[in-house]
Amino acid sequence: MAKKSSKPEPASISDLSSRRAGVPSPRGIYDPVARSLDAIGDRWSLVLVRQLLLGPKGFQELRQRTGIAPRVLSSRLRDLTEHGFVAPGEEGGYELTEIGRSLEPIVASIARWFTTRGVDALKLDISRFTETSPQSILESLPFLLKEDAARDADITFEIRLTGDGGGVWSVHIHHGACHVRPGFADRAEVRYTAEAKVWCAMALGLADARDLVKRGLVTKDGAPAAMDHFFHQISRAARDAAEDADSE
Repeated sequence: MAKKSSKPEPASISDLSSRRAGVPSPRGIYDPVARSLDAIGDRWSLVLVRQLLLGPKGFQELRQRTGIAPRVLSSRLRDLTEHGFVAPGEEGGYELTEIGRSLEPIVASIARWFTTRGVDALKLDISRFTETSPQSILESLPFLLKEDAARDADITFEIRLTGDGGGVWSVHIHHGACHVRPGFADRAEVRYTAEAKVWCAMALGLADARDLVKRGLVTKDGAPAAMDHFFHQISRAARDAAEDADSE
């Protein structure tokens, strides 16, 4: 095995240029944001962390969930592994390490910002998200939770969807936290049944839930409580946040 050289790495051209101009090298500055982004600041790293927070995933599943090109995905997974955020899973695939899981508050903050501020600030057209699956929306529900409405809640919703991307999911809100899992609920106070594309439009705020129920496109059974009381609809979240700020 070759011995590692004890000589310091040569300075880069940008480092030398900075020093000549009297400007410090970025790597020599203690800036916790900048130095953190050295490791997790590229386009895809936190996207992969967000997916692995849901549990171990294989390469192809990560591709399917994110749409990342194979070569880029391989590179990002390798970088995350080298930095200690990701490790090989016990049954194959990839999983987060303890330090990788510690990034969850960052991922959650970004998701909530996008929902409550980013959509409006970036002037995004929500209808462009034509590849959105019910699974993607349902797994995002913890980020869409209205904290005030959910603080004292204890309720379970069951979502039954047909058609492409359909399935059954259980959504449990308990004292300010939201837990989503695939499968039938042991006990559901409210049950929604719909075609998958219709439900996605309702969840994104592109269609009015009450109108869909009235037209028979969505069936709601059980208690009077509705999901839009507990969750932001993405296309309306920025407006709701602005109204809340004005009322303070």
